[in-house]
Amino acid sequence: TIQGKIERCLSEIAGEAVEIHGAGRTDAGVHAKGQVANFRLNTEISCEELKFKLNEMLPKTVSVKSVQVAEPRFHARLNAKAKTYIYRLWDSEEKAVFYEPFVWQCFDITGIIDTDKLNEKLENFIGEHDFKGFKASGTSSKSSVRTIYKAEIYEANDKIFIELTGNGFLYN
Repeated sequence: TIQGKIERCLSEIAGEAVEIHGAGRTDAGVHAKGQVANFRLNTEISCEELKFKLNEMLPKTVSVKSVQVAEPRFHARLNAKAKTYIYRLWDSEEKAVFYEPFVWQCFDITGIIDTDKLNEKLENFIGEHDFKGFKASGTSSKSSVRTIYKAEIYEANDKIFIELTGNGFLYN
């Protein structure tokens, strides 16, 4: 896992086992951009130097964008205020060779998806709702109530984006 790779690097830098806590987990096939994590590190290394060392050690497919000192009680998952999922659809007959792992290719849907009409429908998702009907069996989360702050669909350069922001999402 990405978490495991980062923990191994941090542990090597610190000379002791380091455990990180991410703001959330990603399902298989999902990519995280702007994922937040916290950890405790007993070292005098600067944040910039730590960021540089991590990016040097991590695989090319993983990038640390920022390292900051946080308040002692900060916890990435428990203090998260919102999470955003963006689903990308490739609306072209040409293969999405430069975007392949990051888009779902669907052919010839131009004009079929009425983004204005869908945005009207997506407005119904805004607010607090119980998503119990979408909860995967065996999920450990106690509540299926979530607040959706943004639900929008838009188009740009042969891509259709479905963007959802909420205070949390159910597993799967």
